[in-house]
Amino acid sequence: MLAYSIRRIAEALLVMLTVALLAFVLFRFVGDPVNQMVGQDTTLEDRAKLREDLGLNDPLPLQFGRFVWRAVNLEFGMSYQVKQPVTRLIAERFPATLELAIAASLFAIVLGIAMGVYTGIHRDSWISKTFLSLSLIGISLPTFLIGILLIYIFAVTLGWLPSFGRGEVTKIGGWSTGLLTFSGLKAIILPAITLGLFQMTLVTRLVRSQMMEVLRADYIKFARARGLSDRAINFGHALKNTLIPVITIIGLQLGGIIAFSIVTEQVFQWPGMGLLFIQSVQNADIPVMSAYLILVALLFVGINFLVDMLYVWVDPRIRITTQEG
Repeated sequence: MLAYSIRRIAEALLVMLTVALLAFVLFRFVGDPVNQMVGQDTTLEDRAKLREDLGLNDPLPLQFGRFVWRAVNLEFGMSYQVKQPVTRLIAERFPATLELAIAASLFAIVLGIAMGVYTGIHRDSWISKTFLSLSLIGISLPTFLIGILLIYIFAVTLGWLPSFGRGEVTKIGGWSTGLLTFSGLKAIILPAITLGLFQMTLVTRLVRSQMMEVLRADYIKFARARGLSDRAINFGHALKNTLIPVITIIGLQLGGIIAFSIVTEQVFQWPGMGLLFIQSVQNADIPVMSAYLILVALLFVGINFLVDMLYVWVDPRIRITTQEG
């Protein structure tokens, strides 16, 4: 187990180093940072002094090493647009994105597994056919269109839920949350459904296919012959053996939810990192773009590492295979 973990950590560090190199190239070669920081009336002498102060005249390996060191210490420089530290900007936006991602993931996981188990067990019922028909909506329609339709129905037509914003938030230490206020809970419903609908359909169909395959296995037939109840067979044996591919999808989709919440945050004007990234792209704010790329990669790597550890916990044969290899 220890050797397995160490190897996974080494692979994660290699991935993060590669992402840091890409972010550095983006930071270094997509436009001149000096032009974004000074006005048109700045003299050539002042520009040259600023380049020297920023270390832009140093050799590229030295600049890359300095960039990695600062990234490890969560120092990404100053935003060109708002003239504030990038770390502070992301720290202000990160709680909103994380809460939206968690709400969307819970929506996708809970409903997806429940619908997948039901449709896998009762495959010919009209409820199962209805669930599968509804799941086509999440796969077929793009995210922005789903968000617009939900806004039109529940915000414009019915007036039940807000169409934009995060609602009222409260501060707990350095963390801001809208989950402790009524308006905040109402505001997160539509974005969470929009962001999690596609993932919910994937989980539903994956759990359904795995359940149908497992229920045909010989050990399930032996369990029925022993007189075990349907509940024990379906949830104690069949569902557990579908968890490995489901864990894979859930882990990857959680990272995807955080990384690709950009569209949902733009549609609902949700004040998270995705909206900050869109604004930084529009203003060529390279430090913010680089920091967003590194942090999203870190989230992906961290989630994948946890998924690998869950593999070993769910199926110890993975550990044995790894040790033999």
